[in-house]
Amino acid sequence: MPAASVGQRAARWLVPSWIDISIAAAFVVLTVAEALFSSSVRSPLIHVTVSGIAMATLAWRRRFPIAVAVLVIGSDVTLNPQNEFSTLLSLVLVAYTIGSETVPPRRYFGLAIVLVPFLVAMSVEGLEPSDVAAALVFLVGPWAVGGAVQQRAVRATEAVERADRLEREQEQAAVLAAEQERTRIARELHDIVSHSISVVTIQTQAVRRRLGPEHAQEVADLAAVEATARDALTEMRRLFGVLRGRDETASLSPQPGLDDVGRLLDQVRASGLAVRHETEGESYDLPAGVGLAAYRILQEALTNTLRHSGATEAIVMLKYGATRLDVVIEDNGLGMNESSSGGHGLVGVKERVALYGGEVDISTGAMGGVRLCASLPVRDSG
Repeated sequence: MPAASVGQRAARWLVPSWIDISIAAAFVVLTVAEALFSSSVRSPLIHVTVSGIAMATLAWRRRFPIAVAVLVIGSDVTLNPQNEFSTLLSLVLVAYTIGSETVPPRRYFGLAIVLVPFLVAMSVEGLEPSDVAAALVFLVGPWAVGGAVQQRAVRATEAVERADRLEREQEQAAVLAAEQERTRIARELHDIVSHSISVVTIQTQAVRRRLGPEHAQEVADLAAVEATARDALTEMRRLFGVLRGRDETASLSPQPGLDDVGRLLDQVRASGLAVRHETEGESYDLPAGVGLAAYRILQEALTNTLRHSGATEAIVMLKYGATRLDVVIEDNGLGMNESSSGGHGLVGVKERVALYGGEVDISTGAMGGVRLCASLPVRDSG
C-alpha cells in the first residue's frame, strides 16, 4: 500500500467525529466558565490549563479510552476534591466509553483506573455509604451500560454478517443447482438429438441404396448428407463425454415422454399421494424434447409436493392448446413457502421451461395448496 494512503487512513482514524468534538468543546466551555465565575476555584489559570486540556481530550475518548480516562480522573482528583465541577460529570462519559469501546481485560482495567482513584479521594474526607452508592450509579452503572451496548452491537453485526453469508451461500447454491440442472437437461437432450441424427443417417442411407446408376448426383448428395450426419453423431458422443459425470455411461433406455405419465402417477400414488389426472383439449404428438420437458416438469413438481407440501391430494392437468401445452399441478398442502416458490426444489422446472421459451406461474390454488402452471410452446403461432 502506498505511504500516502497509509498516512491518509491514519489521519482519518485520528480525527474525531463532529459529535465527539462538540461534546469535548462543551466540557471545555464549562471548565472555563467555572474558572471565571466559581469562587471555589483556587487558581483559574491552573484550572483552565489542567482541566481544560483533560476535557479537550474527550474528543478522542473513543480512540484512546484508557489514556483519556487517566487524564480525566487525574484532573478530577487533583482539582475537584469536593466533586463540584464538571470534571466529575465527564467521568460518567469516560466510564461509559470504557465499557463500550474496550474488551476484557482492558475493560476491567479501565474501570479500575476510574473507580479506584475516585474512591480513594472520597476516603480522604471519610468514605460514606452514599459515596459508594454514587460510585456505583455514576461510574459502574455507565460502564456496565456501555458494555451491554457493545455486546448488542457485536451481536447485531454478527447477525448481519451471518445473514449476508447465508444469502451468498444461497445464491451460490442456486447458481450451482441451476448449472447442475442445465447439465442434466443437456445430457437428456443429447439422447434425443443423437437418436434423431441416427434416424436421419439410417433413412438417408436407405434412400441412397434404392437409387440406381442414373441418379449418381443424388447418390453423391445423399452420401454427403449421411457423412455429415455421422460426423454430427460422433461430435454428440464427444459432447456427452464432456457432460457426463464420473463413471457415468450413456443411457440405453429411451427418454420418457407424456406417454409415460400413467406410470409416473402410479409411482406417486404408491407413495401415499392421491393424484387425479385430467386432460383438456385434443392431444397431439409433441416434439420429443417438449414431451420430455413436460414429463420432467410433472416429475419434479410431484416430487416437491411429496417432500415439502404435506399434501394428501393433487390434480395433474394437461391442457393442449393450438400453440401451447400447459402442464398444471395443484395440491391441498401447506401452501406457498420457500420450497414451492423460491427454493431449489423446482429449479429443473424453471430451467426446462426457460429452454423452450415458456412461462412458469406458481401461486396458491383453489385447493389451498400450491398451483404450478408451466406453459410450453409446441407449435408456431404463424
